[in-house]
Amino acid sequence: MLPTFVIGLREGLEASLIVGIIAAFLIQRGEPRALRPMWLGVGLAIGLCLGVAVALELVNRNLPHRQQEGLETILALVAVAGVSYMVVWMRRHSRELKGSLEHQAATALMTGSVVALVAMAFFAVLREGLETAVFLLAVFANSNDPLATGTGALLGILVAVGLGYGLYRGGIRINLGRFFRITGLVLVLVAAGLLATAVHTAHEAAWLNAFQAQALDLQWLVAPGSVRAALLTSMLGLQPVPTVGETAVWLLYAIPMGLYVLWPHRPRIRDRQPVSVGA
Repeated sequence: MLPTFVIGLREGLEASLIVGIIAAFLIQRGEPRALRPMWLGVGLAIGLCLGVAVALELVNRNLPHRQQEGLETILALVAVAGVSYMVVWMRRHSRELKGSLEHQAATALMTGSVVALVAMAFFAVLREGLETAVFLLAVFANSNDPLATGTGALLGILVAVGLGYGLYRGGIRINLGRFFRITGLVLVLVAAGLLATAVHTAHEAAWLNAFQAQALDLQWLVAPGSVRAALLTSMLGLQPVPTVGETAVWLLYAIPMGLYVLWPHRPRIRDRQPVSVGA
């Protein structure tokens, strides 16, 4: 439940921030009628993301077992690639995100381009939505409790929407840099677990037969059937008896990416104020 909550919260808040920045800018410019095409873009993106998620799930259900394992491997790798790109992009561009979006919205207003406003909202939500869909499908494939997993994702998205609205209205002030650093680290650990799972499913699909020797015995920590095991397996991807391949990819991904997320930014005068969004 916790991994999908963080996924829904992180991805949902990014989308909510982008939409909120555009909406606040349009209101400040006295262009409330421009909100309609913006919401059209948001709705189209959400509908497309849901359609892609349903299509992938239907395809997966109708495949033979070995092909299912292969598709789960692909989904896990795509999810890891997506979260890696998102973490790196947000670390590099979070500071100029607001200014960049406001510039694009101003350009669209000056040229009278409704299509540009629709496209801005559409692609912003589409990117986060597709990442969320693929990431959640990969996590669902390895979940022992689909109800709790789905509930976590839904709660995360609802909290993200609430925070996004609060930031838009100006009633909530949070240090977004710290927020994205903490959630980024959690997602890195979840992605490391997905990468280890991809090694396992690739073996089940007969794609990878090397590095299958036992590396560790973690049954004392990840006791099968225990609540602790469920949490560690769903959160960190830890298995009671991980193979050499699973252990290697987990460490090779989690350590450098974790250090990248936690490494402090170079101090700059304009960065000393907490980042927040308000109307």
